[in-house]
Amino acid sequence: MSAPFEWLIGMRYVRGAGARGFLSFISVVSMLGLAIGVAVLIVVLSVMNGFARELQTRILSVIAHAQIEAINGRMGDWQRVQAQALRMPGVRAAAPYIETQALLLHGQHSAGSAIRGVLPAEERRAVGIADRIQGGSIDELAAGSYRIVLGDALAAQLDAHVGDSVVLVAPIADATPAGLQPRMRRFVISGVFRSGVYEYDSALAMINLSDAARLYQMGQTVTGVRLALADPLQAPHLVYQLAISLGGGFDVSDWTRSHANFFSSIQTTKSILFMILLLVVAVAAFNIVSALVMVVKDKRSDIAIVRTLGAAPSSVLAVFSIQGAVIGLAGTLLGAGLGLLLSANLESLVHGLEHVLGTRFLDAKVYLMSDLPAYAESGDVLRICGTAFLLCALATLYPAWRASGTDPAKALRHD
Repeated sequence: MSAPFEWLIGMRYVRGAGARGFLSFISVVSMLGLAIGVAVLIVVLSVMNGFARELQTRILSVIAHAQIEAINGRMGDWQRVQAQALRMPGVRAAAPYIETQALLLHGQHSAGSAIRGVLPAEERRAVGIADRIQGGSIDELAAGSYRIVLGDALAAQLDAHVGDSVVLVAPIADATPAGLQPRMRRFVISGVFRSGVYEYDSALAMINLSDAARLYQMGQTVTGVRLALADPLQAPHLVYQLAISLGGGFDVSDWTRSHANFFSSIQTTKSILFMILLLVVAVAAFNIVSALVMVVKDKRSDIAIVRTLGAAPSSVLAVFSIQGAVIGLAGTLLGAGLGLLLSANLESLVHGLEHVLGTRFLDAKVYLMSDLPAYAESGDVLRICGTAFLLCALATLYPAWRASGTDPAKALRHD
């Protein structure tokens, strides 16, 4: 079955011909402008998605999915809490911990740090930081060994390396003949970890749970129990249910609340960027208006002849609507393909450009990470493509309406 004449004429106008080839050039320019706008929007949103996913992965390699603590900061029956947590479906591990602050000294260098007392075997199951330790192992944090694992940025601040000794000064005073003196203990650095999140790499150190309890006079108590879940998104619900099953009286938190500002700001920024960059797509889409207006003026005699042969105004409207829709669809698909290709290779492209220019675009101290990951979500791509094509379809209405209103007698009078 042959195609409708509206389709045939519309596609012919898209291609252009002979001396009228300039119209084809206009169509190509309009299509490329739209493609660039769509590609830029996909790449930018993919970078925001990749940043959020990478940040989530790195944060969860350092912190637990959820944690339950005693309201007064000292949990004496942590074994009961741990056992109850492990009986809940969806809980992979439950590790006791002591969380406090300290000042670390090494030579002429000093740095404040969060001190985390852990049981190495339990911590390995609870979080993934054990796999990120260099120059040692978390298993070397044996009770009574007084060994410590530092974040790599923290070690750099102290100018300390594996095998060096650091002095840990606890914010607890002992009464001595010379007056009150802070509790101090020398620890040997057994390893350095790098999570990729500067907030933790620069301010976290781990020691054995019993060493922390002895140093901070915790006795048999701990700060709380950290949970690792099969589905991190279930953390708010599961930790709340755990607290209820234990009879209440606990302080609960999870990664979605402790880092809510990070992810809400990313989502807000993503929405704002979508609206701003959508203006670029809108400008490119409405370039089709000028292209179709020129086509309509150039084809006034053709329109008049078609109308004289019996074509209805709706058929003329369809001809130019098809032309605009084809340009819009081609530009949208080309932009989507280009955007997905750039997103898939963005990290290597950025590293290559950094190498050529001899600079670094992302400072981990500012952006929390030094890489630029990108992840294109299908929902974002469909939303971008759908919006771009809709704008193109709307842009064709006015020129097509002008063409359908052409008076054959007036158009042919001057030809």
